[in-house]
Amino acid sequence: MAIDLITREEWRARAPRGRYDEISRTRGVKVHYTGGRVDPALVEDHDLCVALVRSIQKHHMDGNGWIDIGYSLIACSHRKVFEGRGLHRLPAANGPGLNAGHYAVLGLVGNSGLTVPPDGLLHGLRDAIDYLRAGGDAGPEILGHRDGYSTDCPGEALYGWVKRGAPRPGGGAPAVRAPAFPGRLLRYPPTMYGGDVYAWQAQMRDRGWDLIPDGVYGPRSAEVCRLFQLDSTAHGWPLVADSIVGPATWRAAWERPIT
Repeated sequence: MAIDLITREEWRARAPRGRYDEISRTRGVKVHYTGGRVDPALVEDHDLCVALVRSIQKHHMDGNGWIDIGYSLIACSHRKVFEGRGLHRLPAANGPGLNAGHYAVLGLVGNSGLTVPPDGLLHGLRDAIDYLRAGGDAGPEILGHRDGYSTDCPGEALYGWVKRGAPRPGGGAPAVRAPAFPGRLLRYPPTMYGGDVYAWQAQMRDRGWDLIPDGVYGPRSAEVCRLFQLDSTAHGWPLVADSIVGPATWRAAWERPIT
């Protein structure tokens, strides 16, 4: 599928306040999220996506004092890509001293409300990356905003996707059969310890989640579990988002395709 690009004219972007600094090529792309609440209704109403992009531009220009929206491209859940600063123009969103190295691509998910990227948004991000590679001389790197800059962006779910190599939905193969369930529910609180905890943590790390295997099931493990359960449900593998590693979540950690 060719990129479904919404031009600046089509989303009624304000004109930049000055000249862009030009870039000939980059090492790749950095992926971002909004950092605030995104209304889940965006998934059903594309007009809300347009309104959100326009509000982001307003914040960047009137709040941050930038000449324009800080992103190169913006992807939404409808597999549409908004033209931001576009090709061969220096973005502003990666952080001081970091903008020349990578284009900046935003996915319209946040840290509350809509937090798990739908498949259409992931396809849109991949369409944007391919577009930047083909027409903007972007290199092969796909990183998160947090790579090299102190921030939570692009959030756990989207960063996990980045760490897995930013695959297109449906492109991953099932993992090997899960080992036998250890026979106890892994939950927090209280903190739990053991080899079963370590095995689950190591598998989640290998899937791309930001989790250090230490055999201690505490608040970080519980949060990764919850995000994995939400991500699984969003990709057709329904799990209860209860932060507990039970039989279904244990099996999904090995057998759910990496998407």
